[in-house]
Amino acid sequence: MSEKPTSKDILIEAASRLFRIRGYYGVGLKEIIEESSIPKGSLYHYFPNGKEELAIEAINHAKDLVLREIKHVFDSNDDPVKALQDHVYELSKLFGENGDLVGLPIGTIAGETYSTSEPIRLACQDAFTQWQSIYVNEFLDAGYSRERSKELSFAINALIEGGILLSLTAKSAEPLQAISKLIPSLFMNK
Repeated sequence: MSEKPTSKDILIEAASRLFRIRGYYGVGLKEIIEESSIPKGSLYHYFPNGKEELAIEAINHAKDLVLREIKHVFDSNDDPVKALQDHVYELSKLFGENGDLVGLPIGTIAGETYSTSEPIRLACQDAFTQWQSIYVNEFLDAGYSRERSKELSFAINALIEGGILLSLTAKSAEPLQAISKLIPSLFMNK
């Protein structure tokens, strides 16, 4: 039996969804309150420092969702290259005519706020670092050197984030599908 989400959880989920789609500056607290159907007083109870504090929690929420997905991808396939290919291909299905355009997990907010909010920049950096650390460990386990594993983790993260952005703007799965096809070529040299 799953637990009923708290008002705080509902606020974080609503903020995360809105920030992914419209970015930090494209969303006001009023919209988050409307989206979540949580009273304004509750928002300030849980997030007394306001929007920036809520944004950091939303980033952490998105980070955790992606971490679980990345771990699932590697746990369900012994070959890390095939796991990544399958993951990016499955991700591509979210885009196109029938796709659910949910935006970048944290890319939009990272791009908007890196020079205006150090706490948000640090939360985004932490998310990218944690995602990449899973890749590094998987590539090390597959026999790649530490240096090559780190390089591959940067490349994979950049390809996925960039592929999502291209798929969003094109309203097409094609960019992510092309990336999926090219992933094996990145792993030719250990």
